[in-house]
Amino acid sequence: MNTSKTTYQRVLGEYTTHKTGPLLFISAGIHGNEPSGLQALEKVLAVLAENKPEIRGRLVAVSGNREALENNVRFIDEDLNRIWTKENIKNKVTDTHEKQEMFCIIEVLKKYPESQYEKRYFLDCHTTSSASKPYISVQDVNDNDNWAHQFPPYIIRGFSDIVYGCIDHYLSRIGVTGFVFEGGQHESPDAIKHHEGMIWLALSKACNLDLNELKTYPEAAAYMEDMKDDQKTFEIEHRHEIKDGDTFKMEPGYENFQSIKKGEFLAVHNGEKIKSIWDAYIFMPLYQAQGNDGFFVVREVE
Repeated sequence: MNTSKTTYQRVLGEYTTHKTGPLLFISAGIHGNEPSGLQALEKVLAVLAENKPEIRGRLVAVSGNREALENNVRFIDEDLNRIWTKENIKNKVTDTHEKQEMFCIIEVLKKYPESQYEKRYFLDCHTTSSASKPYISVQDVNDNDNWAHQFPPYIIRGFSDIVYGCIDHYLSRIGVTGFVFEGGQHESPDAIKHHEGMIWLALSKACNLDLNELKTYPEAAAYMEDMKDDQKTFEIEHRHEIKDGDTFKMEPGYENFQSIKKGEFLAVHNGEKIKSIWDAYIFMPLYQAQGNDGFFVVREVE
């Protein structure tokens, strides 16, 4: 893994061929130890600049926690993906580095108002601390869920309803349609490919980009499309919260969507063994120093 510092511009790039249509607003690096979405966006923007295919509307790509990205840490003062609350935004609270970053991102979005576009879509790119299949996390409000089910990966509903203050919660609240995409484990080379594939598919579905117009059909897009037949939808049943000052250690070896059984030893929290009371699936087991979510339990739904 490259540990050298990289400085990202707030707006990584834009692309339009000046046809009326939707806005596709893509954010990446909301957590500073998750750069693969940014790397994928740079690849996509470079291909668009070279190929100049027609699209409807406009793509705007933004970076998230720029200082945390430079230092390869999840955050500086607090988690940027937990502070997008009505109260913080209404009161213009800027007492931490992350709140300042949040308002910078909001100011970028304000330059692309709803009145100028047929529709506004978002895609928020993340990775996970544990090994994982790529998946979509969608808040089941507005038309988000219908939109998410047009894409190939696993889908999980309700994460933002349990974990308060996420960027997708804010974007949904102001009427932008979209979801979070988790591309895989932070350092997995596949994460960049997964993100690149999803960005191409989002451009295709939101902005009518004909991927066949490109000099070469994106391999990453074809790779993601092949996941469609295996698509499953999950809902969150339980969140295991970690409070400040707690000690928590997940049992090694768990991956996202791995099945768990009642009585299974999952973790140690403040010296106490945590055992499963579910026959279900583990989701987002924590394998990093920072974070307030020890793990989630999810169940498959039709």
